[in-house]
Amino acid sequence: MNISMHKKLFLFLTSAFIIHFLFIFATSPSFKNIKSPFSEVTPVAVSAENSVVPAKPSANAVSVYDDLQLNQLGLSRYAFDYAMKGYNYLLSSGKLTNDQIISIVDFSQTSSKKRLYIIDLKNKKLLFNTYVSHGRNSGREMANEFSNEPESNKSSLGFYVTGDTYMGKHGFSMRLFGEEKGINDNANSRAIVMHSAAYVSENAIRMQGFVGRSLGCPALPENLYKPIIEKIKKGSCLFLYSPDKYYATHSDILKKVA
Repeated sequence: MNISMHKKLFLFLTSAFIIHFLFIFATSPSFKNIKSPFSEVTPVAVSAENSVVPAKPSANAVSVYDDLQLNQLGLSRYAFDYAMKGYNYLLSSGKLTNDQIISIVDFSQTSSKKRLYIIDLKNKKLLFNTYVSHGRNSGREMANEFSNEPESNKSSLGFYVTGDTYMGKHGFSMRLFGEEKGINDNANSRAIVMHSAAYVSENAIRMQGFVGRSLGCPALPENLYKPIIEKIKKGSCLFLYSPDKYYATHSDILKKVA
């Protein structure tokens, strides 16, 4: 046998050995149990540099959302999904006594849009859809900066339980109690309440392109504030939403219901 034949035989035997070895390794239990470092990563849809939304809304939120065609009114499905999860958590924690109603402020919309949604969950009815203000230091047309600090004049995101009503400097008003430590739990001490404001109107939008801003309160139109407050007072869930990364990653309520 010449040298050329020896080389061919050597290469053939070497190739056969390598193929046999790879076949045994690939079919072994230890190889099958190796996981990709990305196999358990939960997908998250990022809407902007400083924002985050859940990758998929929960099934229980879809029915009411779709039945009321809330998407056509501009309500973010992610806002509704978050709101329902937090509502269920507060309900199971015994925090809600007016549990038929949920109110959602969708700060992913400009203030020139009707971004307050008040929903009767039991009867699947949209009771109110109207304008609402944000804090003057949270932004101009859009609310994109939030704070729990006194004197910040910013809105605070997250879940609230509505309180009782009283007569204050803005007239008939309703107290709000923030349920999220470090995010909105200073609401009561900051006097963040619901009240009426003349600057929350279509006239203001026509003049400047957006409604006026508050010191952090979700202020309401003068023609609707009384029926809204009467409907949602004393123990209902209010959720202020924004696709804000800090809130999404620091909310204890969202962590508990994830």
